[in-house]
Amino acid sequence: MKRYDLITPEGTKDLLFSDCLLQKNVRNKISEIFSSSGYNKIVTPCLEFFDAFNKENMFFSQESMYKLSDRKGRLMVLRPDCTVPIARVVATRLREAKLPIRLYYNQTIYTPNRTNAGKSDEIFQSGIELIGTASKKADLEVLSLAIEVLSSFGEENFRLEIGDSGFFKVLVGKLTSDENIREEIRALIEAKNYPALNDYLDTFGNNSIIATLKQLPSLFGGEEVFDKAAKLYSDDETDRILSDLRDVYAELKKLGYDGKITVDLGIVNHADYYTGIIMKGYLQGYGDEVLSGGRYDKLISKFGYDVPATGFAVNVDAVASALRRNGNTAEVKKPDVLVFSDDEYAMEALIHCDKLRESGKVVEFSVFDTYEETMEYAKENKICEIVYYRGEENE
Repeated sequence: MKRYDLITPEGTKDLLFSDCLLQKNVRNKISEIFSSSGYNKIVTPCLEFFDAFNKENMFFSQESMYKLSDRKGRLMVLRPDCTVPIARVVATRLREAKLPIRLYYNQTIYTPNRTNAGKSDEIFQSGIELIGTASKKADLEVLSLAIEVLSSFGEENFRLEIGDSGFFKVLVGKLTSDENIREEIRALIEAKNYPALNDYLDTFGNNSIIATLKQLPSLFGGEEVFDKAAKLYSDDETDRILSDLRDVYAELKKLGYDGKITVDLGIVNHADYYTGIIMKGYLQGYGDEVLSGGRYDKLISKFGYDVPATGFAVNVDAVASALRRNGNTAEVKKPDVLVFSDDEYAMEALIHCDKLRESGKVVEFSVFDTYEETMEYAKENKICEIVYYRGEENE
């Protein structure tokens, strides 16, 4: 019989020592980029009412959330997303704030994954939201910050893909109004599962829309993607989307990261609140994206306040994993000094430890009964200095 009291649930894990320090370093580096760009920190509850995520066209299915009830029997969830709670806060607590509003967060999300899928159900995210402007400048600011975050972990090791959620939505909207069918097509495109996608779309016949949807997973690369997409399908909406995305891509190329920024019209996020520019970021050493986001101009209106917004989230755990695989680890600092005392001087020795720490040293207090045990512990842990505190006399 399995001892569940000795293990963590599927999709979760313990973090120890250097892993904790590495995650902290990643989080702090990202937070510094955000705060130095004028973003203010926000914290929302881990628990939210189910109603916040049960909105039309948001596609947070029952199966994608951890659910529980409060003492009044109301349905609650562990937040599966950070942007939705922030949309709630903006619509309720920040409605009178001067726009634009710049917010950043460091929070955990919880999303049940398929059994044995190898993915974590508990993900620590750092992200930003730029609220109150639909301008191209806002898109460029957020995209530039995404690139700055990714490149801060190695200029040679990152890749940013950009697309537009509207391109897929226009095509699939002309094909069907059934949300379940749209989601099936979206999931197959996201997985870049060509055979299954082709077989499924074949059931709808054969026209330019279906032909374009079949090609969507392969519409990625550089400048050539725009002409290729336009040849597959063209109308006023898709032409405008491609033109706007081409302009943004041209601006991002000015940053000088040749080959690091690509276009991918097959980006079709699971969260259905995106309305424009979308992005995914990757780091060498981690197979899935470590960053994702985009424009969501209609989300906050679902909470009664109609303002546009854009942003992205970084999977801090994924970044830390990529860094470890690339040989970048965080070394836990060993104590500089170990302080021992006899029992009658224990409190005075603890006070002396505090004084030594004022000089910037890492000071550990020995809880061993004998000086010999303390010396052995210092040797095993490579602590170079031992202080034997005897009141006024130390050695």
